[in-house]
Parts: sequence; C-alpha cells; structure tokens
Amino acid sequence: MKPLAEARDEVLAAVHPLPVVEVLLEDARGLALAEDVVATEDVPPFDNSAMDGFAVQRADLNSVPVVLPILEDVPAGSVPSQPLTSGSVIKIMTGAPLPEGADTVVKVEDTSPVGTTEVQISAAPDLGTAVRRAGGDVKRGTTVFTAGTRLSSTHLSVLASLGVAKPLVRRRPVVAYMTTGDELVPASTATLRPGQIRDANTHTVGAILDELGVEGINIGAIGDDADELREALSSAADQADIIITTGGVSMGEYDLVKQVLTELGGVEFWKVAMQPGKPFAFGRIAGTPLFGLPGNPVSVMVAFEQFARPALLKMMGSSALLRPRLRARLEREVSTNPEKIVFLRVALRHDGDVLTCDLSGGQDSNVLSALASANGLAVVPFGTGHVAAGEFVDVEILRLDDQ
Repeated sequence: MKPLAEARDEVLAAVHPLPVVEVLLEDARGLALAEDVVATEDVPPFDNSAMDGFAVQRADLNSVPVVLPILEDVPAGSVPSQPLTSGSVIKIMTGAPLPEGADTVVKVEDTSPVGTTEVQISAAPDLGTAVRRAGGDVKRGTTVFTAGTRLSSTHLSVLASLGVAKPLVRRRPVVAYMTTGDELVPASTATLRPGQIRDANTHTVGAILDELGVEGINIGAIGDDADELREALSSAADQADIIITTGGVSMGEYDLVKQVLTELGGVEFWKVAMQPGKPFAFGRIAGTPLFGLPGNPVSVMVAFEQFARPALLKMMGSSALLRPRLRARLEREVSTNPEKIVFLRVALRHDGDVLTCDLSGGQDSNVLSALASANGLAVVPFGTGHVAAGEFVDVEILRLDDQ
C-alpha cells in the first residue's frame, strides 16, 4: 500500500495554482489573495470619538462635578468648525472627528444638560478615554494580509475599511462531480426496491465543495453503463478544472469506473495505507485532473479531506493546505490496524482546561451518523495499532463548535 503522505505529495505535485483575477469584494469570500495587501492609508483615517458624549481637555475635570459651556455639536459625518479651548466642551457623536485641542471624551451618561448651552460633567474619566487615534487599527504602509490568505467575512470587512474594493485573487475552481452505480437512487425516493440505496455521496461532495468556496457542477448519478460513463467523463472534462467520481475504484470485477478509466488511460489506481478511504484513483481525463474516491460515504469524506481538499486549496493559491490539528486526550481505549493511518470520527469537548475527544459513534465506513456527530478526525499514526484511554492524539479539526 502507498503511504498517505507519499500519495498526497504526488497529487499536490500534479496540480497548479489557477490564474489571477480581479473580483468584486462581495464575490471574494473563500478565495485566496494573489498578492500582499499593504495599507495605503491609516485606519481610522483621523482621531475620532468612540462614543456619544463630550470632547474635553482632561485638565478641566480635576474637580467634578463641573459645568462647562458647549461650543458646538459635531455629529458623525461632519467636522468641528473650531478647536476646543480650555474651559469648554464640544458635543460629539460616535465616529465624529475629535476636535483639535481635545484629549478625552466623557460619555453622555456622565453628563446632564444645564439649559441649552452648558453641560454638567459628573465624572472624570482617565486621560484619552474613548479616543480612537488615527492608525490605531491599521497604520499606512502595514502589510495587512499576505498572498495566500483565504478571505473570510472578517477579512472582507478589513479590506473594505482599506478601500480595497477589487482584490486580486486566484480564480475559483470549477469541480464536476458524479456518483456511480446502478444501486443508487435519489434521496427523494420514498420507497426503496430491493438492492437500492439512496445517493448520499452527491450531497456529501456538493456540500463540501460549497463550504470550500468551490463552484460545483453536479453531473449526477451514472449507472453501470460504460458508454454513459465515458460520455459523463468527457462532459466533465470539458466543463471543469477537476473531476471527482465516487465509487467503482476498488478491486471488484463490477467496478465499472475502474474499467473505463483504465481504457481512457492516464489514471492510476492506488491502495493507500489509510482507513477509511484505502481505494483511490488519480490521474487525468483529457488533461483534467480526476479524483476517484471510494463509494462508502465516510470514505468519500475522508479521502476528499486528504487529497481533493488540499489539491483544490493549492489551485486556489492558499498558503494553508491541510486542516489544523490540535492535541486532545482520547477518552477510551482504541485498537486499529497498525498497517494503516486511521482516522477516527470524534467529538471534541473541554474537560476543564484539557481538550478531550471521544468516538462519535460506530467507525465503519458506512456509518454516516457518526460523521454528522463529529467535529474532528483523531489520527492514529501508521504502526501504532493501539491507543490507551487517556493518551493524547492529534485531531484534525473539521468544525470549531463543541458537541
């Protein structure tokens, strides 16, 4: 069997980053920057108030309560018409520019009006309270994000504040995916006939691609017909940057996908030393990379995570290709096949300050319920075969929520 790391290295060496494009900020979520983003201005661009209240000189508040005259009112979006002089205040709204001469803002709750032209201040905040300085968030000339950063909603917010309305990114990959097998019927099928199963893999792959920020083309479920499969693969190669198939790549004589891919050439079939997900095919159809994933639903997800996901992230130009890992204490004893690297579906939780994990259900490769209950994959290394209860293991983080 081929070691997992070796197989993944071969896959990654065969794919390359996609072209650089300029996109609207609202279309950039999930994509990776193709260049560093350097701030061309300060954020915020001017000193401003962090709250509604009164701009003051802190030295005027050494004895409170104190009544001071109001020079003017500065709402957000306007600017002061005069500097603040000692012994007076300027009413100011959140986000409005701080008047010249002011060094502190008193929140409105610590004040009360005295007629229409004066205010009584009843508390003396520390010097500089509620003042946001120019460049306090980002200074001009700072490298804010580096090339390869995948853009989340918070990244987009920062880019907007910098005036980067059309970031340069790697193009969004297009993935054509299909399931195979006469036994598959749509999820909407109300009553199964003998030998039929509902197609979960189409929804598994489609959802993963959507979460990854990849454009998916659902070719559909392809029956055990060689001509139909050839036509589907040809169509997929014409439309997509990558093809993903599920099922038909193991050793069975009815594994039609393997037979057709062998005829088309350019595809290798591997037994990868991993569980689940041992059977795997990789190569090209008409120049388009193809990932032949196993048929069992959990094997599909694990093989996608180890091969297709990092390959797609490389094509997207991401600087991080693999899931983050954390160390967690395994709550029960586990025995595995020492000749494979084994991925266990686990639920993570905190036990005080210690991160722990436990099996989220049955570990057979068809047990989808355990996958739905898991937020991580515990990794039992090749050659291990046994983990005692209380030992620490690496866990690939699938989601950040605790179960």
